[in-house]
Amino acid sequence: MVTDSWKPLYPFTGRRLDLGGYAMHYLDEGKGETVLMVHGNPTWSFYFREVVKALSPDFRCIVPDHVGMGLSDRPGDDRYKYTLKSRVDDLDKLMETVAPKGPVTLIVHDWGGMIGLSWAVRHPERIKAIVALNTSCFRLPAEKPFPPGLTVMRGALTGIPLRAFGFVRRVVLRSCTAKVTLSPEAMSGYHEPYDGWTESRAVHRFVQDIPLQPGDDAWDTVVDTESKLDLFQDTPMLLPWGMKDWVFDAAFLNGWIKRFPKATVKRFPDSGHFLLEDSGPEVVALIKDFVAKPVTA
Repeated sequence: MVTDSWKPLYPFTGRRLDLGGYAMHYLDEGKGETVLMVHGNPTWSFYFREVVKALSPDFRCIVPDHVGMGLSDRPGDDRYKYTLKSRVDDLDKLMETVAPKGPVTLIVHDWGGMIGLSWAVRHPERIKAIVALNTSCFRLPAEKPFPPGLTVMRGALTGIPLRAFGFVRRVVLRSCTAKVTLSPEAMSGYHEPYDGWTESRAVHRFVQDIPLQPGDDAWDTVVDTESKLDLFQDTPMLLPWGMKDWVFDAAFLNGWIKRFPKATVKRFPDSGHFLLEDSGPEVVALIKDFVAKPVTA
């Protein structure tokens, strides 16, 4: 059932960029230095709504919805390859079109870390600062077993319930918070854009695209990006982290700290994957202060 009850939480005027017969929806709010926010799965620009509200008075906030996600178009598999490289190319085209010059503060979450940092290694001279929330820009850590839940969801057959049944998608969404229960309006915002077989294709494809071994579609892109992360050794970086995330847990946070020892780390022991929902006001304030004046540890 479509209620649109989420719309008051998302008081923005979206824009659309044609990518060759299908469009990417994105936000372009505020003026000033650019802050680029890149979402993951199973979210969309809605996840960053409070960050946009906080930053847009002083910064230009660009927040895309990946193709097949949020309010973007949903081309079939015959027209669009739902894999990491396509996502990075899309982001490149968006930034080349709407913000081709100037420094960028990058804020990333979930798959947005891999997409955003893969874009960043193409344009390292533009990256002023990075905020990474429960995400990755490298391969699965050796000490981290691949979550059984994701194994089930990524299968061609076992992933069918994820696309076929709304209650399954709601169960997944409920697992993304650890401290709060999503309000009906927030649940509507996360669920309604994916309420259907076609609508939720990209949610399934993102899980299927997780690279676990050489030969997987996204493997080479991840390895290439991982090999270039030294480009950002001295880039101011903030790592706010929900420690009850069942995917991007302490093993992933330690992976970031190992690669970026100068990063400022803020752990939220009682928060989960949707850190901006579990600890929203505190995290938004932390991000706002950092973006206004990024510092290293």
